[in-house]
Amino acid sequence: MSVYKPKNSPYYQYDFWFKGDRFHGSTGATNKREAEAFERTRRDEAKRQVNVARGPSAALEYVCDRYWIEVGQHHAGADTTFRDLARLVDRFGRTKLLTEITDNDVAELVAWRRGHHVTRHGKGKNQQDSAPLISPATVNRSATEVLKKLFTRAKAWGVRFDNEPNWKQHWLKEPQEIVRELRGDDADKLEHATRDDYRAIFELASASGLRLNECLLRWSEVNWDARKIEKQGKGDKRVSVPITDTIRQILWPLRGHHPEAVFTYIARRTRKSANLVSGQRYPITYNGLKTVWKRTRHAAGVSGFRFHDFRHDFATKLLRETKNLKLVQRALNHADIKTTTKYAHVVDDEVAAGVDAMQKSRKKSRTSGRKAG
Repeated sequence: MSVYKPKNSPYYQYDFWFKGDRFHGSTGATNKREAEAFERTRRDEAKRQVNVARGPSAALEYVCDRYWIEVGQHHAGADTTFRDLARLVDRFGRTKLLTEITDNDVAELVAWRRGHHVTRHGKGKNQQDSAPLISPATVNRSATEVLKKLFTRAKAWGVRFDNEPNWKQHWLKEPQEIVRELRGDDADKLEHATRDDYRAIFELASASGLRLNECLLRWSEVNWDARKIEKQGKGDKRVSVPITDTIRQILWPLRGHHPEAVFTYIARRTRKSANLVSGQRYPITYNGLKTVWKRTRHAAGVSGFRFHDFRHDFATKLLRETKNLKLVQRALNHADIKTTTKYAHVVDDEVAAGVDAMQKSRKKSRTSGRKAG
């Protein structure tokens, strides 16, 4: 047995190789017999990890680490991705094989995640416990969808799954999204409360219908000659937005602020821990934009209007102006027009007017017919 006790530790350590891979660490045991038992168990785990597809490991910790390096760290909301991956490792254990995850495991994961409360940063445990439970949409995005993406990525690496979970049966039904648009003096209130260095990015969201992470433009994504913004959007799909005169007026003055990032903010104070110097410009980040937006909305007194509602506001006003659902689909870069139909309610007045005109025409025809008879 390859267990030993270092001079500077009360715990036995294990150290062995299996098919070219080294496994080592603490057994957490001070008794040699217990340490040897731990090592035997660890050897069995190692055999399972290495023998699955003999190539890429299917151990959850390895899969999450590799996914993070190849994909996750490049997400606009990378911090959220990191937390979602860490949560899966904590739930299943680092040595759990992806190939061993069953429908029952996924069902238990969903049930466990549904019991979590909305995170309130800076609050105590009692206040966290009193917070509302997370929504079905959050459960889907932060648990089921993340795990499914790991399966998809692992298959691309060559890992074979004999019985992959039936993902559809674990997807929680989400309530229909409420389409919110700016009304009355909402726009004026928001404009008045907006910081000057964040004004341009808010204006782009309003003028383009781009999602929050899609608004974080790089200059390489702005094609002045073709008058287009082209970048990867939701689901790694290509997003294309025309540079209209309004969008050009938003972007053109920003040239020279930063060599790569289109939108920047001015640090209000020096923070050595974050390498920030007061008065200097830095790229606007995903989390920074979310934080500033919440503060702006609160200061403006505009309730229930999320950053994503800029997209809804754009779509509803465009449909009201053009009456063309297909055009709105293209403007929002929707792959399926069914997604766009949630905005169809904005032409209800036009539908009602049309029906009213049709009914009046019928009534007039019947009246004329009776007179003629």
